[in-house]
This record gives sequence, structure tokens and C-alpha cells, in this order.
Amino acid sequence: MAERSKSGIKRQRQNLKRRERNTAVKSDLKTQLKKFESVLESKDVNAAQQALRETETKLRKAASKGVMKKKTASRKVSRLSKRVSALSTEA
Repeated sequence: MAERSKSGIKRQRQNLKRRERNTAVKSDLKTQLKKFESVLESKDVNAAQQALRETETKLRKAASKGVMKKKTASRKVSRLSKRVSALSTEA
């Protein structure tokens, strides 16, 4: 629905900007998580730790920008860390 008031028009403009940013960040996150998965499957501990660092950075940044909640990002980081540590004890 088209807004008519000045504040409504501005609000709509802000929502569009935010939606575009959120979509881009989420897409980037999904790509990074897929990369992490592929590195994890290769069972290379050093590469997995490096990938974890990159993934963690992107998750924390997404949380700080408000794309996802901070606790969600922390939970995801925790689960990924757990998998990397399991890989390192397995090797």
C-alpha cells in the first residue's frame, strides 16, 4: 500500500534499503556456511579452523547489524565450533 504522508514515504524508503541489505547479508551467510560445510567434509583441521573464524566473523557482524538476533548467531557459532573440535579430536 502506497504511503501518502512524508514520514510514511521515508519509512517505506528505509524498509526497502534494510530489506536489500538483509537479503544480501543472509545470502552471503548461506554461501559462507556452505563453504564451511565443504571444508568440514574434507576433514582438514587447519582449514576447518580458518573457515570457522571467517564464518564466526560474518555471523557476529550479521547479528550486530540486526539481520539476526545475537543469541541466534552465538548458538550457530557454538554448534559450528563443536563440530570443528570434534573433527580435531577425531584426527
